[in-house]
Amino acid sequence: MQALGRHILVEMYECNEEILNDLNFIEKSMIEATRKASATIVQSTFHKFSPHGVSGVIVIAESHVAIHTWPEYKYAAVDIFTCGETIDPWIIFDYLKEKFECEWASRLELKRGQIEVPEGIKLKHKPSNYEEI
Repeated sequence: MQALGRHILVEMYECNEEILNDLNFIEKSMIEATRKASATIVQSTFHKFSPHGVSGVIVIAESHVAIHTWPEYKYAAVDIFTCGETIDPWIIFDYLKEKFECEWASRLELKRGQIEVPEGIKLKHKPSNYEEI
């Protein structure tokens, strides 16, 4: 069985609350993280809530990176979903953990779109048909 993508669900705790309330810093950090992982950015959109909190998503050709912050709890929920084998989602995770000054994080990696294909065939993440290995 092969998977179309990897989805990392991240819980970041004891982050810098000022950073988690700074829309510009968060967007810039997430763009830098996706570029470091060699992802192809398609579009980004972010929103600052009043009195605090930021939500945003970066759509990448390989899927998406999303965030929701609760600065008052020093907490951020981050989704990193990548398709194919060219992007390492853990580069994004490591970069954001450092930039948000996160003291600890829990993470869970899921294989998304698990597809059964014939032996000797490699599943493309956006197939027009199957490719032989």
